[in-house]
Amino acid sequence: MENTVHTEPELSKHDESAPEANIPGQTPEAEAAKAENVVDPVKKLQDELAEAKDKYVRLYAEFDNFRRRSAKEKLDMIQSANEQLLKSLLGVADDFERAEKSFQDKNDKEAEGFFLIHNKFKKVLEQYSVKAMEVGKESAFDPDLHEAITQIPAPEEKLKGKVVDVVEKGYLLNEKVIRFAKVVVGS
Repeated sequence: MENTVHTEPELSKHDESAPEANIPGQTPEAEAAKAENVVDPVKKLQDELAEAKDKYVRLYAEFDNFRRRSAKEKLDMIQSANEQLLKSLLGVADDFERAEKSFQDKNDKEAEGFFLIHNKFKKVLEQYSVKAMEVGKESAFDPDLHEAITQIPAPEEKLKGKVVDVVEKGYLLNEKVIRFAKVVVGS
C-alpha cells in the first residue's frame, strides 16, 4: 500500500505539471485563435490587394473597349458624314442621266457643255466614294442590294427570280448601300 500511496501523488504531480507548462489561462483553442488573429490582418490585406487588382484589370479592359468603340464610331462618322447630302444629290444624278439619253439622240454640239457638267458631277460623287451599282438585266435578284417594285411574268424560263428591268440605279457609299436599286423581277 505504501507503493500505491506514493505513486498517486506522483501521478497527480505529473498531471499538475502538464498545465503548468502552458501559459496559465490559455487552452490550445485560444492559442489557435490568437494565431489566426495574427495571420488574419495579412490575409485581409492580401484579399483587398487581389480585389483592387481585379477591379483595376476590369476597369482597364472596360476603358480599352470604350476607346476602341469610340474610335470605330468616329471612323464610321467620318466615312458617312455627308451621307444625307449625297443621298439628296442622287436625284440630280438621275436627272443628268435622263437628260444625257435625250441629248445623245440629237448629236447636238450645244449639249457639249451639259456633258462636261455631267462628267464633273460624276467625278465629285466618285471623290466622295459614291459608286453606282452594276445591276444588269438577267442578274440574280439580291434583296440586300435591290428593291423589287413589281413582278411581271418572266418572258423566258431563265428570267424567273431574276432582274428583268432596272427602273432606278442603286448607289453605294464606302461599300454601304445608300439607295437600293429599284428593279422589276420576273416571276
